[in-house]
Amino acid sequence: MSRCIQLAKLGEGNVAPNPMVGAVLLCNDRIIGEGYHQKYGAAHAEVNCVDSVKEPDKKLIEKSSLYVSLEPCSHFRKTPPCVDLIIKNKIRNVIIGCIDVYKEVAGKGVQKLGEAGIDVTTGILEKECIDLNKRFFTFHQKFRPHIILKWAESGNGKIAGRLSGKRIHISNEYSNRLVHKWRSEEAAILVGTNTAMQDDPLLTTRLWAGKNPVRIVIDKKLVLQPGSKICNSEAKTIIYNCIKDLIVENLVYINLDNENFLEQMLNSLFEMNIQSVLVEGGAKTLQTFIDRNCWDEARIITNEGIFIKDGVSAPVLKNYFVEKKEQYFTDVTRYYKPL
Repeated sequence: MSRCIQLAKLGEGNVAPNPMVGAVLLCNDRIIGEGYHQKYGAAHAEVNCVDSVKEPDKKLIEKSSLYVSLEPCSHFRKTPPCVDLIIKNKIRNVIIGCIDVYKEVAGKGVQKLGEAGIDVTTGILEKECIDLNKRFFTFHQKFRPHIILKWAESGNGKIAGRLSGKRIHISNEYSNRLVHKWRSEEAAILVGTNTAMQDDPLLTTRLWAGKNPVRIVIDKKLVLQPGSKICNSEAKTIIYNCIKDLIVENLVYINLDNENFLEQMLNSLFEMNIQSVLVEGGAKTLQTFIDRNCWDEARIITNEGIFIKDGVSAPVLKNYFVEKKEQYFTDVTRYYKPL
């Protein structure tokens, strides 16, 4: 199952909104085939696994055990059901990491395999398999995107400040590259009005090889200028506001009521099949997500060697635990999860 997870990660960034899945065929303690879901709309892990078996070993398929990190699908979409492939190849045993939460599967795959007389085992490295597709699970269980909060702060807890009229850069170059890697792993990235205006960010992955996320701006009164960098053609930009609906090339304006704005926005993102959002600022926007208990991870970079006298105070997390800590030169990055 560890090998299944390892294989599944090779599809990261290419299979969403589908989950990452890896599969291994084992016969007499020897791997005869393995595969993973490589691209959205293309063959699933189980298909690639069976297809990878070399001709001399094909006769061993029906004597093999299939390990797969996620419950095999049982419905027709872009590809045929994987359970039908398993049944057709007379595979005797199927060992599954975790059950799929998508309503079209959700136990139906296991049921169909069992009805075909196949021995099915579930829950092997279950926690690790769920964590592999944490965005997918959040999306289908909470009916909203997986929310990751991110900010950098000084040693005295400030996230922004200026020196001689110039913006103070808190995190180092290594951390900046790491943040761009994080951006490449998520479907969308979000900032509030003040951050978009004061920092004029691009919110792209220019420091890391990967796809640009969809850019999201909360701009209720539409004060952001169309000439801002975040409105350029490098990526799609969604501007949530309280004034108008409009689509102009890569710019999408979506009008929401001021009341329950956050919930409406998350519902809108869910309907657009956006499974994850990296919230990068500013302090007020981040604190809103925290206060509404609407976050799944937080990643805070602290440069303990910088102190900002008159800066903007960092958001305050509530009800959390520290999952891990990393240090890269001047910066300490802590990863948090809600209790």
